[in-house]
Amino acid sequence: MPQVKIIAKNFMDMVASLTARDLDKLYESPFICEAILRSLPPLAKKYVLQMLYMDGSVPAKSMEEWVLADGLTKHRVAIDRLVQLRIFSEEKKKETTYRLNPTFQTNLQKHLIYGGALPREPMPSNVTVRLPTLEELEVYALGQWECFLLQLISSAQAEKPTNFSSSMMKVFQRGLLTQRDKEAPRLSESGFQFLLMDTSAQLWYIIREYISNSQERGVNQADLISFLLELSFHVAGEAYNVNTLSELQKNMIKDFADLGLVKLQQGRKDSWFIPTKLATNLSVSLTDSSSRKEGFVVVETNFRLYAYSTSKLHCEILRLFSRIEYQLPNLIVGAITKESLYAAFENGIAGEQIISFLQQNAHPRVADRIPSVPENVCDQIRLWESDLNRVEATPAYFYDEFPSRDVFEAACDYARDRSGLLWEDSKKMRLAVKAEIHTHMREFLRGQS
Repeated sequence: MPQVKIIAKNFMDMVASLTARDLDKLYESPFICEAILRSLPPLAKKYVLQMLYMDGSVPAKSMEEWVLADGLTKHRVAIDRLVQLRIFSEEKKKETTYRLNPTFQTNLQKHLIYGGALPREPMPSNVTVRLPTLEELEVYALGQWECFLLQLISSAQAEKPTNFSSSMMKVFQRGLLTQRDKEAPRLSESGFQFLLMDTSAQLWYIIREYISNSQERGVNQADLISFLLELSFHVAGEAYNVNTLSELQKNMIKDFADLGLVKLQQGRKDSWFIPTKLATNLSVSLTDSSSRKEGFVVVETNFRLYAYSTSKLHCEILRLFSRIEYQLPNLIVGAITKESLYAAFENGIAGEQIISFLQQNAHPRVADRIPSVPENVCDQIRLWESDLNRVEATPAYFYDEFPSRDVFEAACDYARDRSGLLWEDSKKMRLAVKAEIHTHMREFLRGQS
């Protein structure tokens, strides 16, 4: 079963995949150097800061002495990440040595000494009309994100009309939606799994896919990553002039407004964008340190489910794996049943994903309990899932009527050595092998005849 895995490393892998020229272009910006530094594993950060004011290179053996023996695994992970991101350049002559990328080193030094300056400053308050408060901005961002997800489930579920750009629709269609002939698009297995992720993981999935297909739109990935990281350093709630953006950035800012990363406003003469916490937390999300959101679900031992929420999105997500019985203005009541779980499993949702979702979204009244979701409910979800996995179909080929026992036993040994033997009946000289070794098996038997 395919799993959608969203972790910070995936985004940094995209940064590491950039060309040497594009990476050096990124590192010309001091604040981007800081953002990359934030994303590194703790040991890698330590190495960068230790070598920040060293002019020469450091032998690999010397660096190994910086950690205890039981930390060598983390040491290798840190070195690999630094080399992938071209923060370290590796030189192999008589011995392996490492040195900091000069561009990265110089600009990080500048940032630490002078503080660094963003490409644009907030607009003065006498130019902008009334700006939303941080609370209003958060409501707006969550509303946009919920509308985005409802559009993913079904355009009919969206509470207000949406007009997502073609680039955003491509993100939808990549892995999250599937479409046959002239049928309406529907959620794929990955799409169902995506809906059960936390907001931070969902956001980084969308951002990663948005970056992945940027080249199809004629956009340089380095320029896109640079603007995203820049956006994370702006101040939430402040207004920034849209006219200070390039044409490429103006197109991107419209897509980010669809996601709730920014709010666009129009004045008499100027227009501006206001970053929300979804945008300013982008660099924080890189370190996977997003704060825990307040949960809303209570699950009882009798499999009944109570969700204290006014969100239509929450109701649709719960409907993926439970039977919704009725919905009040601020309460959703449902039940986890065998039938509702079977429907979820058939859509590609794993039992552990459902349990994890219920745990992560547990209401504050039960969140501190151990366990927050009753054990009998978790065990039953796993049992019902295992019921579906009792029989596993494997494409196979059946062989019988061997000319001799020696040929039969040789065939068994041949299939066994290639991990392709599924079943054998020694008495009647019959066997079954995996389909992928059938061609080789046939050639082997011809050689035995």
